[in-house]
Amino acid sequence: MTVYATVGSPLGELLLVGEPTPDGVSLASLSMPGQGNAPAVQGSWVRDPDRFSGIARQLAAYFGGEPTAFDIEFTPSSTDFQRRVWSALEEIPYGTTTTYGALAARIGVDRGRIQALGAAIGANPLLLVRPCHRVIGADGSMRGYAGGVERKVRLLTLEGALQPTLL
Repeated sequence: MTVYATVGSPLGELLLVGEPTPDGVSLASLSMPGQGNAPAVQGSWVRDPDRFSGIARQLAAYFGGEPTAFDIEFTPSSTDFQRRVWSALEEIPYGTTTTYGALAARIGVDRGRIQALGAAIGANPLLLVRPCHRVIGADGSMRGYAGGVERKVRLLTLEGALQPTLL
């Protein structure tokens, strides 16, 4: 059975999708409005916000500015390569960034496979809680983010990795 809930956030309404567990839910997807490759609620899914209450509390703390290491059970659904990349994403500390090249070097990915690394990052179904937004270009530029580059900038600013800009 697939369960889902929506949670309001400064980035828009987040869609949480998962599978029930005895302790709540195993999160399979966290997506944002307008996100490419985001799942759409299916008729067979069951709306069950109570199962996601622990995740919702952690997200509220995060958006409240608390440095957060999420403690969330995830539903595995990936290739071995994606798991390696995603595990490395989870090790990027709050308030910091890394580059695609540095991430590749850390997990032993040849520079010729940077594009595959980028594809694995882009396939991350758990935006925000698996912090793919913390990966930037070698020149400091904001490269692609499934939730949109503007949201990536907002998340990095919230975490203190970027300084707010005055307009």
